[in-house]
Amino acid sequence: MNGNGPHGGEPEPDTLDVWDQRVARGLAFLRRRLTGNYEVDEFGFDSELNDAVFQPLLRVLHRDWFRTEVFGIENVPAKGGALVVANHSGTFALDALMLGVAIRDQHPEERHLRLLGADLVFRMPVVSELARKSGATVACNPDAERLMSSGELVGVFPEGFKGIGKPFADRYKLQRFGRGGFVSAALRTGTPIVPVAIVGAEEIYPILADIKPLARLLGVPYFPITPTFPWLGPLGLVPLPSKWLIQFCPPIPTEHLTDLADDPMVVYNLADQVRETIQATLLELLERRPDAFGL
Repeated sequence: MNGNGPHGGEPEPDTLDVWDQRVARGLAFLRRRLTGNYEVDEFGFDSELNDAVFQPLLRVLHRDWFRTEVFGIENVPAKGGALVVANHSGTFALDALMLGVAIRDQHPEERHLRLLGADLVFRMPVVSELARKSGATVACNPDAERLMSSGELVGVFPEGFKGIGKPFADRYKLQRFGRGGFVSAALRTGTPIVPVAIVGAEEIYPILADIKPLARLLGVPYFPITPTFPWLGPLGLVPLPSKWLIQFCPPIPTEHLTDLADDPMVVYNLADQVRETIQATLLELLERRPDAFGL
């Protein structure tokens, strides 16, 4: 006898109710999108689209492909602004997206992370629109300060393209943090800085070489050669299933330093403290994860 119920009959009423609710929610979502009955903030962030479409797709990578483990989520403030500062790697900025999923899924308050992105991201058709809708904005102090002043979590990756484009031989070695502009933004708003160490992204697209002439021709920071790209064509864009660990470190308070936001020595020392914290934590996580592709 065929059927989906416990005795080969019709599906249970509870099962039907669940699917009815899912269909109803889906139709209501489509109706709001088609009629424009949804809200975006001044930066273009569409929280409904983010939770209904972007997060579920990224969650598959985060949970099933990278098998991500998250530690120290209690160090992320429950409310109010904060600056989340992480190492950057992986050829493509998947680490930024996975960090956002970690906070949204693991934090008790299910907070959104507002990422700061490079100018290049917002010059690319389609990518720019998707980035805005997912909550990202240009990596500049005025935008960062406005977001933090309004109580948002802001994510920044001070290594920039130097981090995600570095060769595999330099994996987990932090690059320069620039001039510490992210520290100035935190000081001016008196928001805490939360250092974050991410292990796993270095192995998803190991860069063996960088064809600089081709990168200049295409107007991109680097043109990576990996074990799978460009040899396997589109399949070479599938990230390798490395094991990820994300550690949130104790927050560094800044409210007592707001008057020193323009002091270069204070900014440099605080940026260096954040960098050293992340580097030390990376080494600890690597010892905890002896096999890059283990369970």
